[in-house]
Amino acid sequence: MSRVTFEQLLEAGSHFGHLKRKWNPAMAPYIFMERNGIHIINLHKTVAKIDDAAAALKQIVKSGRRVLFVATKKQAKQVVADKALAVGMPYVTERWPGGMLTNFPTIRKAVKKMSNIDKMEKDGTFDQLSKREKLQITRQRAKLEKNLGSIADLNRLPSALLVIDVMKEHIAVAEANRLGIPVFAMVDTNSDPSNIDFVIPANDDATKSIEVILSALCDAINEGIEERKVEKIDAPASENDDETPARRERKARPIKKAVIAKEDEEALNANIVSKYKVEED
Repeated sequence: MSRVTFEQLLEAGSHFGHLKRKWNPAMAPYIFMERNGIHIINLHKTVAKIDDAAAALKQIVKSGRRVLFVATKKQAKQVVADKALAVGMPYVTERWPGGMLTNFPTIRKAVKKMSNIDKMEKDGTFDQLSKREKLQITRQRAKLEKNLGSIADLNRLPSALLVIDVMKEHIAVAEANRLGIPVFAMVDTNSDPSNIDFVIPANDDATKSIEVILSALCDAINEGIEERKVEKIDAPASENDDETPARRERKARPIKKAVIAKEDEEALNANIVSKYKVEED
């Protein structure tokens, strides 16, 4: 069964593309028809593509890796922030920090600076500064929080990017392509899908369309998180069950050696005692 129905997408307006004169010919396979000068997206293909993307995202999250949500356009900002927070994933909804992926260590330094300022406030160092210094540091902290607060817990490169509007987020897509990070994206009829790993053809300008598709993908991510938790709980028991006789023998070897060593020690002690008695006699 599909995660999203044709009717849900139709109701959300996911089928509306851009004007015919603004189209990208590479999107031709996903276009159903043209009506009043506007391209109509084939929603049957969208449904199939959502299922493919959801299955892949579920596997990524199930293996303990993270997905970075990216959407800086006004219509998508709040929806993406809410959905990413709900599944505990990092997100970028303000300006994309150039080099965030390709120059990740520098971004981590900026995040560390933010935590150092927090530490200063806790240990009392902040109170010893002048009013001007306090104001400068507070402004710097606010700026860092706005741009990098949502990725503060991203300690390593994400394993995938989930992008809304690949034209607007072309820098993020280019960085991910350069590093070989798979890109999942909602792609409208005016965009180039050739550098996207998992294309979801849909209207990326309507908030309702974005919300319907993101809800389906986030449900899959949630399933992956839950399955990972279950596997972690069952792991110790399953490891013992799958133990082969050879493995058990290898585990027992050190014990056998210890027993033999003890027997040798006792024999040696007995020889010393008997020798001592002979000499004494």
